[in-house]
Amino acid sequence: MQLQRPVFIQEQRLKMSPLLYQSLKLMELPIVDLREKIEEEIERNPALEVLEDRSTVSLDEAPVRKDEDDYFETASDSGYVSRGGDEAADEQHRFIEGALSRMETLQEHLLWQLHLEPIDDELRLICETLIQNLNEDGFHKEPPELIFKQGLLFPAVPPPRIGEAMRLVQSLDPVGACTTGYHESLQVQVRLLNDAPDGLEAALDYLELLERGKIAEVAKKLDRTEDEIQLFFERIKELSPFPGRRFAGAGVRYVVPDVQVIKKEDEFAIVLNDEEIPVLGINPFFMKLSDKKDSDKPARDFVRENIKEARWFIQSINQRNHTLLRTSRAIVEFQRPFFVNGPKYLAPLTLSDIARELGVHETTVSRTANGKYMQTEWGIFEIRHFFTNSISGSGSGGSRYSKEGVKEIIRELITQEDRHFSDQEITALLARRGIPLARRTVAKYRNELDLGSSYTR
Repeated sequence: MQLQRPVFIQEQRLKMSPLLYQSLKLMELPIVDLREKIEEEIERNPALEVLEDRSTVSLDEAPVRKDEDDYFETASDSGYVSRGGDEAADEQHRFIEGALSRMETLQEHLLWQLHLEPIDDELRLICETLIQNLNEDGFHKEPPELIFKQGLLFPAVPPPRIGEAMRLVQSLDPVGACTTGYHESLQVQVRLLNDAPDGLEAALDYLELLERGKIAEVAKKLDRTEDEIQLFFERIKELSPFPGRRFAGAGVRYVVPDVQVIKKEDEFAIVLNDEEIPVLGINPFFMKLSDKKDSDKPARDFVRENIKEARWFIQSINQRNHTLLRTSRAIVEFQRPFFVNGPKYLAPLTLSDIARELGVHETTVSRTANGKYMQTEWGIFEIRHFFTNSISGSGSGGSRYSKEGVKEIIRELITQEDRHFSDQEITALLARRGIPLARRTVAKYRNELDLGSSYTR
């Protein structure tokens, strides 16, 4: 008969306290989110105060740029009428000149043109709905027939009316938007060409063969001469398979680098961007209250608890910055060829490489690199960009060429090409450099770089 009896077992466990959890969360915050977190903590904890904030400067302390202030003063005709004297006019000029501008979106560009069209209200509403349904390439997000289905937005729209609205939007600039994909977009652009040669639209059905240089095969299928097919191919290259992409920059999200790498002679200096982080301290009034012996216990406990949390918060921020600097320094050492010679010299590197160098866990390196950016001589890169496998897929222990480095070499080959290389030709050029890649891998890397195939370039 088995008996149950109590047994004592001694074991070590890591208990995640709220303060430790907060410290881990601060570790992974990029600089913009960290500033927001600091503002939230200052509002929550009265024991925490800002000693210095270098990210904001008053208007009185801000330097005045003479060339901007005097821009309209030196002009013969400012183009504005002053209603409050020269001082008021100058203030108006400075306000207008200092106004921020942004790129126009695809939807804004199409809607502006649509408002100039003399059409009825129903057709205008259908066109506006179609425009708002376009993605960044200019293609439908959802099938139009689903959007105009009975009872979803408004009473069912007859198909002829939808077709009329689509043809109108497709004819606006950029031509070929409001389509299902690049093939239909090219077809629309060909139909709207004033000088399109006969048979050009039929050649669009053989884009893959044209891209691979099978001119003779396409000529045989279309019963045309090779010179005619070559002419078709050249005209197709002038079209835009993704018409909406020239407006893609309108949605760019600007980032603030967390660290900066500066080259000084033959060494690199790593500078933490602490201008965006305010200097924090403990409120002196709270410090005095915590030392008073005659204050009541609940108030004294409240004060001391807030001081404890404030000190932990400040310590966590300092720990975050220290770990970020150490991680950045290790990355610079491992990726020195990149910082000296450029992006195509990026070497294979894994989180475990940096973790072993710093004597920390891989998750610590991952949290430190997550969402943060580094400003270098070659541009601003996400810190995770420096962690890349080799082309053989074996991490840093495989080929000496990294995936990201090879992608930069492919970008260089395409942007500096005298003629439009096919994927097979790029594969051969890489092989001559000692970089063995399959053609499908080259095509995959090219698509990740958002570079079109040879016929789209």
